[in-house]
Amino acid sequence: MQILCLDVGSTTQDILFLDTAQRIENAIQMVLPSPTILVARAIEAATARRGSLVLTGETMGGGACTSAIRRHLESGLEVYATEHAARSFRDDLREVASWGIRLESAEEISRHADGTIISLADVDLPRLERALSAWDVTLRPDVITVAVLDHGVAPAGESERLWRFRYLQEFLAANGTLEAFIFSGNDVPAHFTRMQAVVRTTGPMPLVLMDTGAAAVLGASLDPLVGRHENRLVVNLGNSHTIAFNLSGSRVLGFFEHHTSLLSRSRLEELLSGLAEGTLEKDEVWKDGGHGNLIIEKGTSPFLTATGPQRSLIAGSRLDPYLSAPFGSMMLTGCFGMLKAVSIKLPEWREEIDKTLSRS
Repeated sequence: MQILCLDVGSTTQDILFLDTAQRIENAIQMVLPSPTILVARAIEAATARRGSLVLTGETMGGGACTSAIRRHLESGLEVYATEHAARSFRDDLREVASWGIRLESAEEISRHADGTIISLADVDLPRLERALSAWDVTLRPDVITVAVLDHGVAPAGESERLWRFRYLQEFLAANGTLEAFIFSGNDVPAHFTRMQAVVRTTGPMPLVLMDTGAAAVLGASLDPLVGRHENRLVVNLGNSHTIAFNLSGSRVLGFFEHHTSLLSRSRLEELLSGLAEGTLEKDEVWKDGGHGNLIIEKGTSPFLTATGPQRSLIAGSRLDPYLSAPFGSMMLTGCFGMLKAVSIKLPEWREEIDKTLSRS
């Protein structure tokens, strides 16, 4: 069987295209600019030309493209967008409209033929198919798995980052393992507008979705050295978000999620030590400007491992972390975690995938 794994981050999109008849090390692996970076570049080019923008397509991750659209508007230039596209910048469309973005239906927006048309999406399968065809590779996956960070639509008046942490807690209350962060295309919560957009984009084929941070933590546990430790503290230092889970086997004992840009090495050391010891105060990370922290129960001297593109923040720390690189590729850690997620979520393929994961 063939599996396409797409880990969509704020700076890169990490791609694994695996035929389970292969060893994982021989699978197609790519680290490319993320969709939000590509869209931001297209917006900046339109701004330089002093042209209007016409945004169509789907809801996708914001970040760089949100900053670019704000600069375009501040330059006195026009932006037209469908509702799905506009939600890439904020779920509250009233706020988006207040910036000066003109919200229009698909029929209305088609009249702006003189503007630069940009189609938004976290997943662009036709583009990937064209790229791979240059190397005589046919993209016909049996299943697609995608990881994105979806803040979810917060209830009116509630902080977006507080809302994200609250629903993560609710997931763990229902299922106390990393499996709580895995969804099929049919069971994505309605408030996850970004994941719902991925479902619409990929069509009817089997689909598994996962939160990016949890995917990386699950993938890091596939490193042989990490996997030998029942009690482990895994931190994923992403370009935008840092998330850490204290695990005993598959059970989550506690976790926190922060913004990477707000962390110094010393502060990260304090938070990891507090998570391991179960001493983090309630709302400590929230007060720091992050999403939050939760202690479910205290662990016992967990093995500390770090992954993610910003892992240099903890490298050489007094905590002496192990820098995991499952199957020899740190940047694909989230993709490897998604392979395991497919095995968990789609039992009809479990034996075949688990055999592939254990082959290396």
